Amino acid sequence: MADYVLETRGLTKHYGGVRALEEANFNLRPGEHVAVVGDNGAGKSTFVRQITGVEQKTAGQIFVDGREVHFADPLEARDAGIETVFQNLALADDLDVPSNLFLGREIFRFPLGPFSWLDRRQMRQRTLEALQKTAVKIPNIDNTIRNMSGGQRQCVAIARAAAFASKLVIMDEPTAALGVQETAQVENIIRGLKERGIPLILVSHNLRQVFDLVDRIWVFRRGRIAGVVDRDKTTGNEVVSMITGVTETRGEASAFA
Repeated sequence: MADYVLETRGLTKHYGGVRALEEANFNLRPGEHVAVVGDNGAGKSTFVRQITGVEQKTAGQIFVDGREVHFADPLEARDAGIETVFQNLALADDLDVPSNLFLGREIFRFPLGPFSWLDRRQMRQRTLEALQKTAVKIPNIDNTIRNMSGGQRQCVAIARAAAFASKLVIMDEPTAALGVQETAQVENIIRGLKERGIPLILVSHNLRQVFDLVDRIWVFRRGRIAGVVDRDKTTGNEVVSMITGVTETRGEASAFA
């Protein structure tokens, strides 16, 4: 087994003269949950877009299970076992829950090209199993996404990621627009992923959530990785100081500054 599920070396992204991400050296261990934190514009979302194939890197290397990868698009990342919940959720509003869970990976009863017949019964049954496994409660899975609350929509996106991820789940601000009860449900899903040994990268501004859920915290600042600290060996004040650049990082962090 490789030492890291995911590793980046010198990962860099420039948009013309804008240096959005610079020399990012990152790693994620098997079964580990980590947070990526930082102020707006720190490079967090840019980092996620590079490792998931949404955008192409300017320089650097990405390794999955010790093997260098070059994802041309998010479908290639997904085929490699990396599932991502983006802030826009990437759900089809006019489709029901099973159709959204299996969007792009439909199960066919008769695969006949444009005349293929979907196996809706099997897709529905596997959707119910996925929702049960992730403890997501959707009153009526036949409802279209358009008719669901924000929390239900978020949970559908997360259940899809949790159901199909084999290597890694990435969540970009999964509870930013949710209420207390819906946030608690999402956090329970994340704990369930931990119990199943599925690694997670959590991008979040919520430090309470970060300290409750992850093993290590990676801090981004002005397009660079400012440091990384163990959750149990740091404090909220120290992480905030790293985010704002008020103090120097210490320990393991200095190796990645």
